[in-house]
Amino acid sequence: MAAPHFGSDNVSGVAPEILEALAAANAGGVDSYGGDALTGSLDARFAEVFETDVSVLPVGTGTVANDLAVSFIAPPWGAVYCHRDSHIVVDEANGPEFFSGGAKLADLPGEHGRLDPATVRAAATAFDPTDVHHPMRAGLSITQATERGTLYSVDEVAALGALAAELGLAFHMDGARFANAVAALGCAPADIAWKAGVDILSFGATKNGCMAVEALVVFGDRRGEFDTLRRLHKRAGQLFSKMRFFAAQLDAYLADGRWLAWAGHANAMARRLADGLAAIDGVELLHPVQANEIFLKMPEAAFERMKTTGFGFYPPGPAGDIRLVTAFDTDAGDVDALIAAAGGC
Repeated sequence: MAAPHFGSDNVSGVAPEILEALAAANAGGVDSYGGDALTGSLDARFAEVFETDVSVLPVGTGTVANDLAVSFIAPPWGAVYCHRDSHIVVDEANGPEFFSGGAKLADLPGEHGRLDPATVRAAATAFDPTDVHHPMRAGLSITQATERGTLYSVDEVAALGALAAELGLAFHMDGARFANAVAALGCAPADIAWKAGVDILSFGATKNGCMAVEALVVFGDRRGEFDTLRRLHKRAGQLFSKMRFFAAQLDAYLADGRWLAWAGHANAMARRLADGLAAIDGVELLHPVQANEIFLKMPEAAFERMKTTGFGFYPPGPAGDIRLVTAFDTDAGDVDALIAAAGGC
């Protein structure tokens, strides 16, 4: 049996409920390419969660979800404003630029992984958007929870949404850890999505108990352009012939509030781990711990002691920073064992 791993929530296994749903979907034959009843029910399932009509497309990875979202909101001559640490800038291997045919990612600074409206406004109004010599303002993209494990509050998302509407920017949210954000904020999913002005959401599930599935969720007036997204989706190779297995994961994930319960557990384990490590001499938390990621620095001796547990985690970065991540299936006993080892107990 593999040892517990605190390097990422991507290393976690698959929740039993998801495996059961996949096994149930395996029975018999159904129409392919999303023509099955389960895939056909996804719009209604997500509409219940978000309290409004939505249009949904399952995809296989978070990378392609973000790539397609950018290509949906930005033409090749457009600019999308985003944080300099965002996945679309750092971790998608130029996928957003490729899928959009050349849209510019205008990467901006912001404390603890968050953008603020003043920074976005300054960048988006620095040139005449009607001048063909400059990129056209096209979109705003934020990550919730952020790449530093922090959160935008409901009011902060709404403020950015209002600015996007004012400047004519489509508003995308990278929600790879959207469940963790909703669970931590204690808000309705709608409050940090369409009610705050979000047009398209990359809805994550793989990091939180699913095998391999994300969803693109489109809100409001942008649903009128959904056929364009469907064609981008097909061209990107995301219209899987056996789409029922992707739909089965999403259906089971959303059932009975599992997605929020699992995310809430991951968040609680991160808080437990952060509190325990922060009490050790020489440990410094680098960002507020608001979801399920912890960024810290610690003495080399403490890190070496953690390694003796046999648990998995990634080595420190170039600046000596360490990232630890908890998941839907993280055990409290393993958290306590890691804290004890780091503290020399």
